[in-house]
Amino acid sequence: MTPQEIEQLIQAGLPDAQVQVMSDDNTHFEAVVVSADFTGKRALQRHQLVYQTLGDLMGGEIHALSIQAKTPDEV
Repeated sequence: MTPQEIEQLIQAGLPDAQVQVMSDDNTHFEAVVVSADFTGKRALQRHQLVYQTLGDLMGGEIHALSIQAKTPDEV
């Protein structure tokens, strides 16, 4: 799995989001996701929204994902 593939999956699940995914080994990833969908949500709820876009890939092809989930006002 590549960072670009993960970006596409997150973007498909959160269409208004700005997404950037980075990885040194294509197993451990870091994502920065900016979306108005995060407004009024706690960090855990924001992360759950991102995880939902990736489904069963989490814990499989995506071993680890660090997420920074922000609203546009927090950027």
